[in-house]
Amino acid sequence: MRLVIARCQVDYAGRLTAHLPMATRLLLIKADGSVSVHSDDRAYKPLNWMSPPCWLIDDANPWIVENKSGEKLVITIDEVIDEIGHELGAEPGLVKDGVEAHLQELLAEHITTLGEGYSLVRREFPTAIGPVDIMARDADGRAVAVEIKRRGEIDGVEQLTRYLELLNRDPLLAPVQGVFAAQLIKPQARTLAEDRGIRCLTLDYDALRGIESDEFRLF
Repeated sequence: MRLVIARCQVDYAGRLTAHLPMATRLLLIKADGSVSVHSDDRAYKPLNWMSPPCWLIDDANPWIVENKSGEKLVITIDEVIDEIGHELGAEPGLVKDGVEAHLQELLAEHITTLGEGYSLVRREFPTAIGPVDIMARDADGRAVAVEIKRRGEIDGVEQLTRYLELLNRDPLLAPVQGVFAAQLIKPQARTLAEDRGIRCLTLDYDALRGIESDEFRLF
């Protein structure tokens, strides 16, 4: 992990163009190759970024970040104020709370909750940026990535979007559809998900657990 606080200007050229005028910002360069540009008023959300696979050329000014599609971030450095680098080591992964983990288990057991004809590929499907909660196939055999949350918020949609971007680079899987599943999905998260072509699914935890099932009732 490399953190650089610098007065800089950032220009993006790709599917569109974007310009960030000269200002003091945080440049975050991660071991996975990603580069993101942050300000002090956006919480965790970057002003601009380049996702891996991409590469950084920083031996001259401006810095150039480019991906295999030819998209570029051009970072013009006026002054480096501070810089730190540190090896974080292996990431043990997110430990889900009991309800979220159980939702994943239950949905995998009752995969047709996603729709008629769905089949389970596997839970915790591995990717280079972390495991997808559930990978499934729909009735037509198309790959479906499912992200499960207890409360569905925007950061969960962003997480699933990153998974989908990566999975859709695999010709053996693409095209991969996305399903954002949660007990409660906030309106803003639902709007963002649907805008990105991600289906939202509200999960009934008690029904999945079988609390309301009458399978073994006499009457």
